[in-house]
Amino acid sequence: MKNELFSKIKWDEDGLMPAICQDVSTGQILMMAWVNLESLSLTMEKKRVHFWSRSRKKIWEKGETSGNFLNLESVSLDCDLDSILFLVSPNGPACHTNRMSCFFNEILSKEVTGEFLYNHNFLESIYKLIEERKKTGNLDESYVARLFSKGKGRIAKKVGEEASEVVIALMDSERDEIIEEMGDLWFHLLVAMVASEIPPGEILSKLAERFGKGGRSESER
Repeated sequence: MKNELFSKIKWDEDGLMPAICQDVSTGQILMMAWVNLESLSLTMEKKRVHFWSRSRKKIWEKGETSGNFLNLESVSLDCDLDSILFLVSPNGPACHTNRMSCFFNEILSKEVTGEFLYNHNFLESIYKLIEERKKTGNLDESYVARLFSKGKGRIAKKVGEEASEVVIALMDSERDEIIEEMGDLWFHLLVAMVASEIPPGEILSKLAERFGKGGRSESER
């Protein structure tokens, strides 16, 4: 069946086809690049995504310099047999900017809801929302806007206060209160990350590096 479908693929005039990579666990679309027959065959054989670089005219394995490999889970062709979907388990951020997904430049979006957050990347969604509050938030209505108006020092102090409250909760409180305090700390850490222009992917990349999975930035498309 695989060979039969391969023979029916509608490659473009350059022998290429667009490939979409989607996180098998979260459903998040991670990136798009190009494959030719050889890179597709390598992807299937090695169970790691390989692309064709149009600028460098060569095959490259996603993650070969960063360690942020895309481990292949399944492969599907679209109805016209001219584009392909890779379901993958990523080792780290898919984008060379250290974002989890390359698709972070929104031009139209609905109000962020709990359902949206869990269907997409949670940390990236909160980070994006905080960025918006920083830029356009009303000081009378937005706690985040007021925090930024007081400067980075106040944000740093707030992180320290929330960290102390987590320590106290860990020593003396029930599980639900510990969760509440940890949630407050996570949120204020994300505020601090926005203030320092550090997207969540950079933190996750560093954690991956510590676990021997690489994590250096790459720009290889």
